[in-house]
Amino acid sequence: MPSLLPRALSALVLAASLGLATAALAQPVAVDLDPAQPGRIRAEPVPAAIALLPKDLKLVTPGTLSVATSPGQLPFSVYASDTKTPVGGEPDLAQLVADSLGLKLAIEGVAWADWPLGLTSGKYDAVISNVTVTEARKEKFDFSTYRNDLLGFYVPLDSKIQKIEKPEDVAGLKVAVSSGTNQEQILLGWVKANEAKGLKPTEVVYFDDDAVRQLALQSGRIDAYLGPNSTSAYLSARDGKTRLVGNFSGGWPETAEIAVATRKGAGLAEAITAAINAQIENGNYAKVLARWNLSSEAIEHSRTNPAGLPKS
Repeated sequence: MPSLLPRALSALVLAASLGLATAALAQPVAVDLDPAQPGRIRAEPVPAAIALLPKDLKLVTPGTLSVATSPGQLPFSVYASDTKTPVGGEPDLAQLVADSLGLKLAIEGVAWADWPLGLTSGKYDAVISNVTVTEARKEKFDFSTYRNDLLGFYVPLDSKIQKIEKPEDVAGLKVAVSSGTNQEQILLGWVKANEAKGLKPTEVVYFDDDAVRQLALQSGRIDAYLGPNSTSAYLSARDGKTRLVGNFSGGWPETAEIAVATRKGAGLAEAITAAINAQIENGNYAKVLARWNLSSEAIEHSRTNPAGLPKS
């Protein structure tokens, strides 16, 4: 996970949406870090989704959906100006789900490594924290998808590179990637394939500090960065110094999706899936994604427990 942003921020800028690499950036707007979130998109209860809740459903707190998320980086979530309330795209999605199910929302910030145990032990009802669906995780959790898991290649704004879509496109380039990630595995696989074809080598670069890496990219000291599209798109829109030249599934060549995680067999997944689909249909889902520059990762339909990334 990228370096943590400060827990208390006075102002950030965010483009309302980011299209293709050739599209102009939207006019930046101030991000609201008020813990009350007066601009958060709200929804009406969805009877069809509520009807799918088990009659004997036991929530951590009756009448409340308790959701865990991992504040650390926008557009996912960070702590608000009170240094304790998570705000961002994930909390906004949690609010839509809770509203749809006719429940209050209680959202708790947790360390990424702690969510699996916290969920299985019943500390909270759901986790909304950029969790990718995998076959291994499906053995312990149920999932309701809400976003595509995309990786993105980003280059300096004035770079001559127009697209990176296949292994041959990184030949001869200096590309940064985070160590120990699936994107590193993908990139190294591409490099190996190019070497077998006798193409120019790719210099793979690693940075311990995300801010240093971003400055290296903006200044052209590296040709490109491969990482999660959502965070790179946010930075691109905020700073206006980098642009997208290609993206693909985070599970390449497999398709990967981000989902709400609930305890296996708890009976919440189908209701949450119905809630998300209702918000997709009425447009609230699109508004939430646009608010946090996540529109490029929108899905057309939420699914319960789809095929996940295979076990390694």
